[in-house]
Amino acid sequence: MPTLPRRFQAWLPDNPDETLLRWIFRVVVTVTIAVLAADLARLNGWIIYPDLAAAPTEIQENLPSLNLPGLPSILTPLLPDSDKRLTPLPKPEGILAKPMTIELLGGGRLMATGTITPGISKAFATEIDKRGDYIKTVVLNSPGGSIADAMAMGRLIREKKLSTEVEAGKYCASSCPLVFAGGIERRAGDKAVIGVHQVAAIASAANGPPRDEMSMAQDVSARCQRYLAEMGINLQVWVHAMETPHDKLFVFKPDELKALNLATTIPATPVPSVPAKARSKESAIAAPR
Repeated sequence: MPTLPRRFQAWLPDNPDETLLRWIFRVVVTVTIAVLAADLARLNGWIIYPDLAAAPTEIQENLPSLNLPGLPSILTPLLPDSDKRLTPLPKPEGILAKPMTIELLGGGRLMATGTITPGISKAFATEIDKRGDYIKTVVLNSPGGSIADAMAMGRLIREKKLSTEVEAGKYCASSCPLVFAGGIERRAGDKAVIGVHQVAAIASAANGPPRDEMSMAQDVSARCQRYLAEMGINLQVWVHAMETPHDKLFVFKPDELKALNLATTIPATPVPSVPAKARSKESAIAAPR
């Protein structure tokens, strides 16, 4: 009985190139149809892939288990050359990579340092209630994290009429500016890094049906815009976030922080001094003759 390779070798001389190409085309079309059918089945819930067991039903950022390389951003920049202001997103290290800690400092200052993990807003509220009226300012140094918790913290800060601050040279990125926006007074120190980008990951409920990621992105966008409007922040802040891929960061310049009302107090820009010789010449010109 002839083997399959021998049958193919016997069949090939009797079939011109056109016939061979036709068969290759049919195979490609068949594979494409199969892939499309699998995608359709997944989108309609006919096939349910296992979800992350511990993934909460909320929108989060900076989750290493979900921030897979090579995946496209949920929303991509729409403006040409929009990446000229962007910097690569720094990878949190040291204390910033750990879950947020809340430490009471002197002078009525509460220091919140590290990643905003799901549920941290409850611990933050407990700490605020415990300290009563002693706390006046929440000092932030965070790479971001859970958007829901960031907005909850920001709303509590506004309710308690507290101020927020990012100290000189410190870091407040991703969802952290949502917390910062809650302050009655919002102080940015010299060379403080305050920046935003798109939502990095969307988690769905464990063993739940597949989610429409675009719909969820639109939902979180609406929630964040509504929140920023409540806080009196210019919504251009969120436009910059949506134009920035999740692996990059849009860092606000000091004058932008003030113009967008994201910060109420920024470092004073030094006035250029006039050299003594130049001042004497100006005085001579201005003197009446």
